[in-house]
Amino acid sequence: MSRPWLIPLSGGLCAFALVLAAPGGHAQSKAARVAVATENVVSTREGLAELAAGGNAVDAIVRAALVAGIVSPSSSGLGGGGFAMVWRAATREPYVLDFRETAPAAIDAVAFEARPFKPEERARATGVPGELAGLWQLQHDLGKRQWRDVALPAARVAELGFPVSQHLGNAAASPWSKLAATDAGLAGLFFPAGKPIAAGKSLKNPKLARTLRRLALQGKAPFYEGELGRELIATAQAKGGALSASDLRDYHPVSRQAIRVSWEGYDVYTMPLPSAGGLMLAETLGMYSKAELQRLGQGTGAYQHLLAEAMRGAVSDRLRFLGDPDFEKANVATLLEPARLARRRRGISAERTQALPRFQENEHGTHHLLVIDAEGNVASLTTTVNNAFGAKLTAAESGIVLNDELDDFTKAKDVAPFGMTESPNRPRAGARPVSSMTPTLVVRDGKVVFALGGSGGQLIATNVTQLLLARLVFGLPPDALVKLPRFAVPMAGPTLLLEPGAEKSLLDDLAWRGEVTQIMPQNPSAVQMIAVDDGVVSAASDPRKYGSALVQ
Repeated sequence: MSRPWLIPLSGGLCAFALVLAAPGGHAQSKAARVAVATENVVSTREGLAELAAGGNAVDAIVRAALVAGIVSPSSSGLGGGGFAMVWRAATREPYVLDFRETAPAAIDAVAFEARPFKPEERARATGVPGELAGLWQLQHDLGKRQWRDVALPAARVAELGFPVSQHLGNAAASPWSKLAATDAGLAGLFFPAGKPIAAGKSLKNPKLARTLRRLALQGKAPFYEGELGRELIATAQAKGGALSASDLRDYHPVSRQAIRVSWEGYDVYTMPLPSAGGLMLAETLGMYSKAELQRLGQGTGAYQHLLAEAMRGAVSDRLRFLGDPDFEKANVATLLEPARLARRRRGISAERTQALPRFQENEHGTHHLLVIDAEGNVASLTTTVNNAFGAKLTAAESGIVLNDELDDFTKAKDVAPFGMTESPNRPRAGARPVSSMTPTLVVRDGKVVFALGGSGGQLIATNVTQLLLARLVFGLPPDALVKLPRFAVPMAGPTLLLEPGAEKSLLDDLAWRGEVTQIMPQNPSAVQMIAVDDGVVSAASDPRKYGSALVQ
């Protein structure tokens, strides 16, 4: 049985709120007005501490994201990038910021056709980091407090130490993290004596503490124009990377317009390009009504099959049409036209599964965070370094982990089954690779009533879509939603991946409908969510990555 426990905050305060021990967390109170949900208990408690210090939802999520890069370095950090969506309660409108990594100007696009890269050339996949620039702009545009006051607590977490989470311990022990043990910086912290670090161990990161303190006091300039940036460049170039001083100096986040879908009395705002996750969610909503899904029944074979067919159509659209919107002018409005989706819906049979051309992507290192404050502002942010521990490289002095985000570009051979000779998501100087990240807000009468987002690469969009529908169609609360069994639509092999524990009757039903099923060997994905019911806030964090949710 989980026990509530209190954790001292880095600033010396104490959060009087319930935290559920691993696995996962759910928090609810009859008087709750604020909430924080992330994939790590330390990150969550620091977000709540920021609210207690007078910050708003944006201040809290920036502080929590900086801490996430310390306590969950396999998933996120200053060397990565991401997306943010904020609901501004005063103006009743969304704010969307894209701080995705970009390809260096000197990228060797031809080399990307021969992936995977050799270990000694793994920084070829390192993009220009956008994390710091994005958090800086987000906090300066919408935060209430001073940057230094929001950022310094993260430095204290790295200085004072933190308990290694079960997820970080698992990530260090995973087969795809073996290369990380060859990097001196990562090995010294996460592979002591040549073995993966164990969950529960107390860990300090003095190098990253110094870096964060410097950035808190001096702003982003040391990273994008100074010594910190020069070290990142040297580290990347030593392993085949193309990162340059001009790439860092010229990087900027991009404000974008959210995809908006009106569905059954709700306004759903989700992430636009270069995320493909929002398109999948919007297309699925556009193809089915609440009444139709209710008739099918939550979790039935018919329900899962029809959702999977809609998702496969969205994946096909992703491969054929989607790229960085500054390079590829995909018309999302056209893709979401009701007549087009109606035609696709008519082509879906309850008794037949449509095949998807083989394609494979690999995204693992991601972290989603959510905050709601007392004024009704909601911040939803997904941050990533791509694969576990990114490029498996750290800058020796700063302790920053480099990303391998450019691996999300698509090879020409992977779109050949569509009759195409090149992908709209191909590597080009300055381009941002297409992502699956899907921060999403559900609004009714001008107020957010549900917010969610997730981690886990390709699983993000399918997970967010499934749980959003389970909430809007079947009215399930957050603590029940995060525990629901989920399915995935793979790019190769079987047509449907199911979590362990699926009943034989469900497998037989799916097989009758033409689905070729397989059980996932593991599910490294997680969804965080916050709901508001009659003014009362509840939050839940996915047990799959041992997250934490707090309300107050």
